[in-house]
Amino acid sequence: MDNNNVWRKDFPILDQKVNDEDLVYLDNAATTQKPKQVMSKVTDFYFSDYANVHRGVHTLAERSTEQFEAAREKVKNFIHAKSSKEVIFTKGATNSLNLVAQSYGENVHEGDEIVISYMEHHSNLIPWQQLALKKKATLKYIELTDDGQLDMEDAERKITDKTKIVSIAQASNVLGVINPVKKLAAIAHSHNAVMVVDGAQSIPNMPVDVTDLNCDFFAFSGHKMMAETGIGVLYGKQELLEQMSPVEFGGEMIEFVKKFDSSWNELPWKFEAGTPNIAGAISLGYAVDYLQSVGLDNIQKNTQEIVDYVLPKLIAIDDLEVYGPKDPANHTGVISFNLKGLHPHDLATGLDMEGVAVRAGHHCAQPLMEYLGLSATARASFYLYNTIDDADRLVEAIKATKEFFKNGTV
Repeated sequence: MDNNNVWRKDFPILDQKVNDEDLVYLDNAATTQKPKQVMSKVTDFYFSDYANVHRGVHTLAERSTEQFEAAREKVKNFIHAKSSKEVIFTKGATNSLNLVAQSYGENVHEGDEIVISYMEHHSNLIPWQQLALKKKATLKYIELTDDGQLDMEDAERKITDKTKIVSIAQASNVLGVINPVKKLAAIAHSHNAVMVVDGAQSIPNMPVDVTDLNCDFFAFSGHKMMAETGIGVLYGKQELLEQMSPVEFGGEMIEFVKKFDSSWNELPWKFEAGTPNIAGAISLGYAVDYLQSVGLDNIQKNTQEIVDYVLPKLIAIDDLEVYGPKDPANHTGVISFNLKGLHPHDLATGLDMEGVAVRAGHHCAQPLMEYLGLSATARASFYLYNTIDDADRLVEAIKATKEFFKNGTV
């Protein structure tokens, strides 16, 4: 595996220098770069077929609507939903999770319980926190094991007959673990609770089958899987979505409007008020095409080879603390770390001077940082266009940054 791998050429942004160094982009957990194949299709759409959807009978409107709904069908097949009615286009995973909290959350009442974990992104924490406050329900946190994995014994204890909602990330954006959401769904259902899955980190990196997982809701963002920003998906079981009320009102989501009453459109449009992000949805459809052409298994294999190689090298660096599982087999391409005596922002700045782009901060996971006794970490995250050479560059950049701050010279 080298810098001439078969996918890297599809991402022109990677072929540049940053601070006079060849760019190594390792901030994929925040957002992924876009392949030429996706962006050229979006440009073609704007220049050839663009019009508003579901509203016109002229040719451009029909072409635009056809591509928009074709994207929905691609997503349905990609996640193995039973019907395209179960695929709601949203602004992103955050919007999707808020939709569930605001709409399905009306089923939560005083004394009920909502269960999440300490590793949740704020997008899968604050909606439930605020719902619990509003409804006078109890928010409960599943503990973590010493190596940062979900404590399933504690999950069994925390999920009770009082639990109405369990919401867990399938893959952590900080600790690099994959959570057993299928097992959690079974536990939740045994207590008549629904299972919500934050799939923002998992869906770009591994095959996802929502029917097999038997989750009730699954949320994800397009920009983390090589589509444009501002587009996402909420998958929900049809029987649940049918029962839920819309939380936004306006064009397209209505069936009929009278002066003092209105009725709602059928699924999925009941939850898609106003002009949608048409090009974003179409870009998501083409991103799905690209991912399927590459193969999720190949993406997993590429990332695992890198993690197998680089994780032991990072752990071996003196004064570098790596968080999450130390066994590469239990680690995704997300690796968080701190260098003793150096603020993560300074570490990330030092790496940037070496051309290596990583994230530094609390990663929208402040309760997790508090749980770990940290204020922030640096985070490298690998994807299909990254290579062993990129991993070596990360290791060498950390060592160079360490020496610079130790001695004042590189």
